[in-house]
Amino acid sequence: MSDIIKLLPDHVANQIAAGEVVQRPASIVKELMENAIDAGATKVELIVREAGKNLIQVVDNGSGMSDTDARLAFERHATSKISTTEDIFRISTKGFRGEALASIAAVAQVELKTKTKDSTTGTNIYIEGGGFQFQEPIQTTEGSNFLVKNLFYNVPARRKFLKNNNVEFRHIIDEFQRVALAHENIDFELFHNDDIIFRLRKSSLLQRIVEIFGRKLHSILVPIKEDLGWVKLHGFVAKPEGAKKVRGEQFFFVNGRFFRSAYFNKAVQEAFEGLLLPGYIPTFFLFLELDPEKVDVNIHPQKTEVKFEDENLIFALVRSTIKKSLGIYNVAPSLDFERDASIDAFVHQTSKSGTFRAPEITVDRDYNPFLEERASGGDRTALTAMYQQTIQPEPSKINLFEDEDFDEDLMRLPNGYWLFNKGGKTLMLDLGRMQRLVISERNAKKKRSSEKHTLLFSLEYHMNETEKNKFRSIKKYLPELGFEMVIANDNVLRIDAIPEGLKETQVMKFMENLFEILEYRTEEEFLNFYQNQWNKIQSKSRFDFLYKVDAEQVIKDFTALGFPEYLPSGKRCFIEIPLDELKNKF
Repeated sequence: MSDIIKLLPDHVANQIAAGEVVQRPASIVKELMENAIDAGATKVELIVREAGKNLIQVVDNGSGMSDTDARLAFERHATSKISTTEDIFRISTKGFRGEALASIAAVAQVELKTKTKDSTTGTNIYIEGGGFQFQEPIQTTEGSNFLVKNLFYNVPARRKFLKNNNVEFRHIIDEFQRVALAHENIDFELFHNDDIIFRLRKSSLLQRIVEIFGRKLHSILVPIKEDLGWVKLHGFVAKPEGAKKVRGEQFFFVNGRFFRSAYFNKAVQEAFEGLLLPGYIPTFFLFLELDPEKVDVNIHPQKTEVKFEDENLIFALVRSTIKKSLGIYNVAPSLDFERDASIDAFVHQTSKSGTFRAPEITVDRDYNPFLEERASGGDRTALTAMYQQTIQPEPSKINLFEDEDFDEDLMRLPNGYWLFNKGGKTLMLDLGRMQRLVISERNAKKKRSSEKHTLLFSLEYHMNETEKNKFRSIKKYLPELGFEMVIANDNVLRIDAIPEGLKETQVMKFMENLFEILEYRTEEEFLNFYQNQWNKIQSKSRFDFLYKVDAEQVIKDFTALGFPEYLPSGKRCFIEIPLDELKNKF
């Protein structure tokens, strides 16, 4: 039998190895930007064309490389970051494995221009498909200028699996934002097809967050800070009104490195317990600092998953610190973590003088603001009417219970669900979902209307750069839907007209919902999502149904549809309560 095992050629082995590091253009962006940070750059410029498929260029003013170092940097496992195995457990830099540049060069055409501070000339290197082409001296500025062209040109099967430009550029923005958030003391710029997307100047962390994600976050961010000696935690969380149903603005960093952790996400979620509606995810930007030896960043090729030595303690730290901060800033009930020092000073001073005494409180037990007139004015009849409206539920305007399908067990539960007897069964109803299905069916029978309502005073929606790019991709569809809007200046979207049926108070939330989706691949996909949001914003949540009259009407409309159990998305509209099982509990 002949031998069948053979060594792969170097260029094939390099292309296979590159698959672990270079999955898409955003992978290259991450590696090159992190190299610039490690080189001590104070300014980093990222230029991409066609979502990085044709060009990814990173220019920095860092320390640069000598002729020899520039050549060695493209060899596999060549690195300046570690020398021994032990160094792996004391990593304080971004890149360290020495395989990124070799992997990138194996699947693209790469050019590097670089110069150190003390050199009179720089060096220019060109590598194509992993093969060294030439190196020559040139005149260039201090720092490094990497150009990566025609990604996967020599691996067409890999290039074919890249997503469309909207998706790939979204991933590039994600990587850019992660690096920029972790280094607010560095200037960053991002250009795409000659358009400036981000221009971030050295600033505070709060300013950097607002620059990236928009001014609407500024007023709802709560600072987080705790120092236990062996671990430090700082950053910001958004108040409950900043929570969203999709992930995107949740960031964890350790020693300046972005990482993902479902475990620590749970710690944040638990800190917001009781403050968020089901399905909503809090917005946060949290930074951990601890000894590099207590965290392992070497468990994933993209270095986005890390392992902590004391993860249970860090979990408790994250949860308790956020809870404390939410209490301090009156977002949630809390113990008196920060007592006003002036109160203590006042008590101490008055006690020493002997003049301190407990305040006297008198109560008029006969006072009833709803039934009595007071010197401050007021109409007894109006107050009595207010009293009746305040404490008594709205009377049922229609009586559906004469129909055998309805039964007075109809009752609202504290969690917003309603109990309802139908055909000898007891059901728990989600009236919000039921109403959404009713409205969806009703709107489906109508032709989409483009009638618009011109606003007397224009509305302004402050976009972040991500939303700005999404707006450009959908603006051609908006006029036919009844919208008139333009980018008035910088990142301000001026809204001059809205579709008939959309309330002015709903516009901002509606726009946020349109911008939440990652990207729209087709016009049909956008219009379907738009219609879904339109149905949703016209519907109530289950918590909004307070009165029996409203519940009865929704049940009546829902019954006309055949009382379907599921939404098209697969979510249940109701469940049956197993009474026999409940009886056995007693």
